Amino acid sequence: MEREADGGGVTNEGIIDGRGEQAALARLEPAGYAVRHDEHGRTLLVLTGHWTLRGIDGRAGALSSELRKYAQKGGEVVWDCREVQTLDNVGALVLWRLQGFAQRTGIEVRPEHAALCERWAQRQAPPNTPRAPRTGPIDTLMSLERGLRSHALDFTALVGQIVLDSGRLLRRPNRIPWKDVSATIYEAGVRALGITALVGALVGIVMSYLSALELQTFGAQSFIVNILGLSIMRELGPLLAAILVAGRSGSAMAAELGVMRLTEELDALSAMGISQTVRLILPKIVALAIALPLLVIWTDAIALLGGMVAAHIILGISIPSFIHAIPSAVPVVNFLLGIVKGVVFGIVVALIACHFGLRIQPNTLSLGVETTNAVVTAITAVIFVDAMFAIAFRGVGLP
Repeated sequence: MEREADGGGVTNEGIIDGRGEQAALARLEPAGYAVRHDEHGRTLLVLTGHWTLRGIDGRAGALSSELRKYAQKGGEVVWDCREVQTLDNVGALVLWRLQGFAQRTGIEVRPEHAALCERWAQRQAPPNTPRAPRTGPIDTLMSLERGLRSHALDFTALVGQIVLDSGRLLRRPNRIPWKDVSATIYEAGVRALGITALVGALVGIVMSYLSALELQTFGAQSFIVNILGLSIMRELGPLLAAILVAGRSGSAMAAELGVMRLTEELDALSAMGISQTVRLILPKIVALAIALPLLVIWTDAIALLGGMVAAHIILGISIPSFIHAIPSAVPVVNFLLGIVKGVVFGIVVALIACHFGLRIQPNTLSLGVETTNAVVTAITAVIFVDAMFAIAFRGVGLP
């Protein structure tokens, strides 16, 4: 038998003996291989050394890449494992991952290694799947288009189902789940009073303070009532309340539906013939359509109160004078426009939260991802709808 290659390190065709790698392996011959040819001209791949955790010592990737080209040659290469001194599950795993090696029969091994090799041979060989190619800009755009189309179809189907179920419930009002609506109003409205009041008061104070500094420059301190009243009632009040509800209640709604998907409660409702839209979606939409306008009124009042206090401290405007000047400075249509915005924002937030909640797959990763997407999309949609209101009603309620 003629020896073709016998050397140290990782080579294209040779022995991987690992000499000089670590002092701890000085007395241990690392896992390696040798390429030889016998008298019949056959190529022999002889495994040598200790094919154990210590013998491989972090070189599993290098060994696999070197041996894979021999495993892919099929019957052209004969494997000989009789010179392997010790073999454990780590070494057997490295060899088993080579598809060509795993599919072979009749490989010569030592008797003490036969049982371990037999156990690994009974496992199914791993597929030799190539690495996925890199996606270009066109593939990225096509993937984005498919995702948007999927969302659009699912959202349209959800809205259509809601319209159909709403029509049936209007004909049979006794089937409306008022208890679910009431519970959602409490969760999304009553329990959000604290955070909306805090944020509204802080925003009112900041706006009043900054506006007062600018108005003092021109000697127009009395116009602070116009600035605060118009900006808070028309824009900031509805927008702040909607964003806070989207982050607080929208995420809770999406996560609730996701957990029901994980625990197969949604499938149980379908099996019992109970409409998911009637029991889960409609109560949330109706509740937010009722609760969010009330939160807008609450946020407006607290923000104006904070602005009044700041204006009294900085400009010396009394709170009764401030309250008396608001009706003449701010037309009531701005307040009504804010209420209408609250209703629309509530419906939008509930629809988006339920849409993403129903898209959650039965795994924890999808739960977190879709809940985050629900919050981000709801806040973006609220700002977009607010911009549409600003354009559509740009001449209403303004001097």
